Amino acid sequence: MAGVERLVVGLVALATAGAAIADYAGAPALATFGLATLALAGLAWTVSFATEQVGGRLGPGATGVLQSTLGNLPEFFVVLFALNAGKTVVAQTSIIGSIFANALLVLGLVIVAGVRASDDGVMRFRSRLPMDTATLLLLAVFIIVLVGLSVGTTDKASHHVKAISIVGAVCLLVVYIAWVVPYLRTDVPQELPTEPPRVPLSTAAALLVAGGVGSAFVSDWFVASLSPSMRRLGLSDAFAGLVVVAIAGNAVENVAGIVLAAKGKADLAISVVKNSVAQVAAFLFPVLILVSLFFATPLTFSLKPVYIGALGLTAISVWQITGDGESTLFEGFSLVALYVILATVTLYE
Repeated sequence: MAGVERLVVGLVALATAGAAIADYAGAPALATFGLATLALAGLAWTVSFATEQVGGRLGPGATGVLQSTLGNLPEFFVVLFALNAGKTVVAQTSIIGSIFANALLVLGLVIVAGVRASDDGVMRFRSRLPMDTATLLLLAVFIIVLVGLSVGTTDKASHHVKAISIVGAVCLLVVYIAWVVPYLRTDVPQELPTEPPRVPLSTAAALLVAGGVGSAFVSDWFVASLSPSMRRLGLSDAFAGLVVVAIAGNAVENVAGIVLAAKGKADLAISVVKNSVAQVAAFLFPVLILVSLFFATPLTFSLKPVYIGALGLTAISVWQITGDGESTLFEGFSLVALYVILATVTLYE
């Protein structure tokens, strides 16, 4: 590892330690919030660097699944902490906020960076993963829409939302496993790396694990200081979960995907973002629904109508823009614009 990279890793460790000290010492919320934000950004760089080093060895698909799994650890712990505190709104909006942030904001920025790195103004990538992600997202939306219609019409099924959510969660997990296992088996690197790796595979893997686990702990401190900070700013729990926590929790994907796209590694960049969308919608969400059965406030697929509509339109937009295996600059900006509009609506919820 080069001297500059060692220095950055050291600074990341220092920022993480500072956030931990601020949290346990009872420092002012805004101070803890700032330190935790810096630590999250640094950990995002760490995972981005390690992902790039692993990518040339394992192939885009396997690397994307690995990185997304570690990158989604913050969402998992954020939701558990929120459920334990009885904050169902924050828990629920954090999950769907992750879907919106990755599928719209991060994917849009990745496309913009990828287009700028291309020679002809078009970002090209393998279309299988975008199509598979759209299918998984539509399956999750199907369950959410049915539950929403049932609750909205107060029919007989609306009295059994918990049971329906459990069955839907199990079905989603079965479908996700049926997809991810063959996907990993058939994914191979399309070309040899153009430059030798800068760190051994064991070091890159250790950095991935450290970055993912560190993000989980820092996210806890971040969320603990988030509520009082949001109260001072006059923002709602819905906005905090759907926008603030979602963006902070997805800092890993934000940095990793954009940096990879800017370097012309389109398949790996798309894999990082798309795998995260698929994991949150078809794996993380159903797993958390099943785990929440052990809490006093269980999680379900019942959402507000505005979020149900937004999820449906997001799935269609992602399929339409990336399903053909290529994207242009205005399509990237379109996804970002959709996220800005959604965030604005959430601000007034």
